[in-house]
Amino acid sequence: MNIFVPSELHLDDKRVVISPSDIKVLVDKGASFFVQTGLGQLLFEDREYLDAGAQLVDSFENGASQANIVLSKRATSEPDIPFLTKGTIHISLLDPFSESETLDQLQSKGIRVLSLHKIPRSTLAQKMDVLSSQANLAGYYSVVLASQKSDKVLPMMVTPAGTLSPCKILVIGVGVAGLQAIATARRLGARVEAFDTRPAVEEQVMSLGAKFVKADLGEMSETDQGYAQQLTDEQLNMQRDVMKKRCIQSDIVITAAQVFGKSAPVILTDDILKDMLPGSIVIDLAIDSGGNVEGAIANEDTTIHDVIVTGLSQGARFVPYHSSQMFSSNVKNLLLEFWSSEIESFDLGGLHSDILKESMVEVSERAT
Repeated sequence: MNIFVPSELHLDDKRVVISPSDIKVLVDKGASFFVQTGLGQLLFEDREYLDAGAQLVDSFENGASQANIVLSKRATSEPDIPFLTKGTIHISLLDPFSESETLDQLQSKGIRVLSLHKIPRSTLAQKMDVLSSQANLAGYYSVVLASQKSDKVLPMMVTPAGTLSPCKILVIGVGVAGLQAIATARRLGARVEAFDTRPAVEEQVMSLGAKFVKADLGEMSETDQGYAQQLTDEQLNMQRDVMKKRCIQSDIVITAAQVFGKSAPVILTDDILKDMLPGSIVIDLAIDSGGNVEGAIANEDTTIHDVIVTGLSQGARFVPYHSSQMFSSNVKNLLLEFWSSEIESFDLGGLHSDILKESMVEVSERAT
């Protein structure tokens, strides 16, 4: 198994897809790594990758020509796709539901695409679930960011000058990011409410010390991937009515409601924002899939009716040390899934692993 890891020098994203220590684990199993110089950015030196057993290459072309697996955070860019060889397995956070053009280009060249978006939400695959690990940190950072922008302190404080009331935070969407946002806000002393269309998450919300906001939207369930089912227009309007009542009482609102393979539902409309308290903060964690907040812009602060709305794209990138540590561990465990005890080697066919088969994007799959 020859693995090429290109350097991805994005000024706004210092995360590293795999660390030297995790490369060493795979090298000891028999894998070979070709690492483009500068991969570690500010987190790891090239020398550390050499010491772990990797070989350094100076360009994408030199690395890709020697590899049967290409591993990266983002999908390979169009200018580099011609350097990939037929049969190569491309592993990245390529989203098959929104990056159809890139997917077509890769598959038309005979590249097998393994999308980290498609890692099944199962107990066995949990240690490989990049989306969940990164969402966890994004949920944490959303509260830190909101606290910086807010003109209020989060905890209740009893001072000689009087008692300061705790900040009121509403979290909409109780997936991995939402749960971490709740936990972080509670640790910082805020008064937290949370809403989700899935009644089953009420127990998780209450276990973190938050109040669960109930709304009768009819029978609701979740997808096989653990996301909420897509709402009908009628249900979405009912949800907005409930949210409006809670939002106008909140100092900070964090939205993290997503539907697997679909655009995120717009929950906070302009009509809701105009009735919120002046100076309120809204952090939209679903901005990468379209956003939950009308008027939200990725990576920008937008003031709408005196409410500061921030579209937080890829929130885990703001804590690159720990997000890289988690990303790398997930990827290492995924690559170990190629190991076959029967042949005591890596099996790139992946047919022995249900997790790998479910994560591969078939040629017939296209974004909708």
